[in-house]
Amino acid sequence: MKKQLSILGSTGSIGRNAVWIVRKFPDRFRVRALAAKENISILAGQIEALSPDLAVVIDEPSARALRTLLPSHCRTEILFGDAGYIAAATMENVDLVVVAIVGAAGLMPTLAAIDASKDVALANKETLVMAGAVVMGRAAEKGVRILPIDSEHSAVFQCMAGHRRQDLDKIILTASGGPFLYRPRNKFETIGVEEALKHPTWSMGPKISIDSATLMNKGLEVIEAKWLFDLSHKQIEVLIHPQSVIHSMVSFRDGSVLAQLGVPDMKGAIAYALSHPDRLDLAQQPPDFAGIGAFTFEAPDVEKFPCLALAFEAIKTGETMPAVLNAANEVAVAAFLNNRLAFSKIPDLINQVMQRHQVSPHSGLDDILNADAWARGVAGALISEI
Repeated sequence: MKKQLSILGSTGSIGRNAVWIVRKFPDRFRVRALAAKENISILAGQIEALSPDLAVVIDEPSARALRTLLPSHCRTEILFGDAGYIAAATMENVDLVVVAIVGAAGLMPTLAAIDASKDVALANKETLVMAGAVVMGRAAEKGVRILPIDSEHSAVFQCMAGHRRQDLDKIILTASGGPFLYRPRNKFETIGVEEALKHPTWSMGPKISIDSATLMNKGLEVIEAKWLFDLSHKQIEVLIHPQSVIHSMVSFRDGSVLAQLGVPDMKGAIAYALSHPDRLDLAQQPPDFAGIGAFTFEAPDVEKFPCLALAFEAIKTGETMPAVLNAANEVAVAAFLNNRLAFSKIPDLINQVMQRHQVSPHSGLDDILNADAWARGVAGALISEI
């Protein structure tokens, strides 16, 4: 029987790869819903290829524009806005919801999918960064699975297969180091948008590419890993691994370490989440070990890349602080991409917002959403002052 999917964020890099996998294995998957923001030309092509029951875009003008791109015989229902995304996440005949929406916008559709008893293949790390306790608590109540798509978390998930949770000592998340790993810190002032988007090993969207350049992406992954695998921050280590072949490792209490390796291509992690516990024949070659020659590792320089230290600070503080970290970062990255904030000032802005935040001791969903909105307002006001 085919697995019925809803893909939220279908026109981004993760979403496009998920669609590629669906089209490669039509006997395994059927897409019932697609949701994007405003990249309607790509979405129109996906609709024609997959014939979903439902497609969702950000607003009514985008919905009208999408309809004009589709043939008259297309029977896909077009919705827009928050209600549309929730509808896509909760469709009655869907088995698995792929959440590949970027940023805090992924939180509410993810919760809606869980509340509708859907398994979730999660590529949106901000959902667990903001509201990990809420999301994992609801998933446990509903008995649904949260399957990781991020390559690092997928690697940990795969390394843990067949092993007892009580035998785990710590996990080691690897990071490529981004495009500025070897650039002196005093040269960060001149970094522009174009070069910050040029990741050395991974092909990703703009926001994640900038997060990788600041190492905030790894910080967000640390917080996500805490909730996915029920860890303390002391059980999570980060290592720079420029070759990007070892996606992450698990260290057990007897000193044994298991690593998951693969070429730096997200298709493997996405396919594993979609097909779990099966593995699909992606016709993807393993790494060229002889050609690579050697793997190297180094500790991250948190003075040069303070965003990683800020993420560990947020996870130690807990409660609403991770939501504030995430919101301030989203505002800072958007400002950098729009040439309103220097690259070197991204961590400064985040730190200032975090320093001003009074942590809420009752981090229910309303507290988290209020903290998110507060942080965005403060960050926006501070941008002109930095």
